[in-house]
Amino acid sequence: MLTSRNYILISVLAALLGAGAILFQWQAANSETSYATPSVFSPLAFLLENKPKAKPPAQTAKGLYLTAYSASDPKKLDEIIKLIDETELNAVIIDIKDYTGYILYKSRVPLAKKNGLSRNLLPDLPGIIKKLHDKNIYVIARQTVFQDPVLAAKKPGWAIKDKDNLVWRDHRGLSWVDPTRREVWKYNFDIAREVADFGFDEINFDYVRFPSDGDMSRVVYNMGGRAKSQIMREFYQTLSSELANEPVWLSLDMFGLTMEAKNNFDLNIGQRIVDAVSSTDYISPMMYPSHYPRGHLGFQNPAAHPGEVFAHGLKLGMPKFTGQRAKLRPWIQAFNLGAVYDAVKIRAQIDEIEKYTDAGWLMWNASNRYTSAGLLPE
Repeated sequence: MLTSRNYILISVLAALLGAGAILFQWQAANSETSYATPSVFSPLAFLLENKPKAKPPAQTAKGLYLTAYSASDPKKLDEIIKLIDETELNAVIIDIKDYTGYILYKSRVPLAKKNGLSRNLLPDLPGIIKKLHDKNIYVIARQTVFQDPVLAAKKPGWAIKDKDNLVWRDHRGLSWVDPTRREVWKYNFDIAREVADFGFDEINFDYVRFPSDGDMSRVVYNMGGRAKSQIMREFYQTLSSELANEPVWLSLDMFGLTMEAKNNFDLNIGQRIVDAVSSTDYISPMMYPSHYPRGHLGFQNPAAHPGEVFAHGLKLGMPKFTGQRAKLRPWIQAFNLGAVYDAVKIRAQIDEIEKYTDAGWLMWNASNRYTSAGLLPE
């Protein structure tokens, strides 16, 4: 006997089936980032596979940077996990797209597949993430954006050009893609969505700026009357909107001097903290003391005074975060440049940071040579 309750249930199921079919047809016709289309549509499977995902719990991330080579080396990864087990560290940040522009896993993003823009240096990326998660380690993906030599080579029309309409290169010979090109934005958003599916807790975007090094007098931009900072603000806002439904936190790297710069000065690269604090979860200024100019704070060698450099930058920069979405999580220097960065110098940076923010800090050493120096035991 068909009761009113059963009739309602059948009606609801029929509506879900119909809505699912319509949604599937719309996605097939309109999606530019869909990678595979099932031959038979299953509304139940669709609903289960596309159920809302939650971001991981927010936490104080005390992390270190790893290249794709280090992360994919079982011996090296075990060394890092052991260091994390024995110290206050609880996070890693792994390259998934680095200064070369290559995506460092086997990408299914159509543009990457068509143009050979990926190298499979992380063949078992889900396994790496699981191994880290099993040890309660917070895992961040690092994705470079506008410094992208390989994309510039494949799509020269998207590259920054010089006065001779040739691809411009910085002092290291690296080419950049044009931050004004929405096609470049979309490509990076597509990568980020794919990366989120692997199970990362956070995606960190680096080189979210205009170039700074090289013969800048020869650079030609098509700004359309806009300032660099306006373009970057639009990028941050679009990034936030495009990835709003992804189960990851978002973070941006910025120059250390953005902490001290007045809000109307973008360091000639388009970076201003004021433009980003409402569009991301974390901002990570690279406050490496060795990167500040001679004479900063009256020091001939700022690298020899990490505590003072951080104290000054944090004092000036923290008010920019008041009442905003973004939290401050600086990068710290864990490499020898300008001075030997021993336990005292590493700890001096951390101690200053922890006076101002509870979001944590990230250690940078390009060679991935880390020790427990300056770190508290677990």
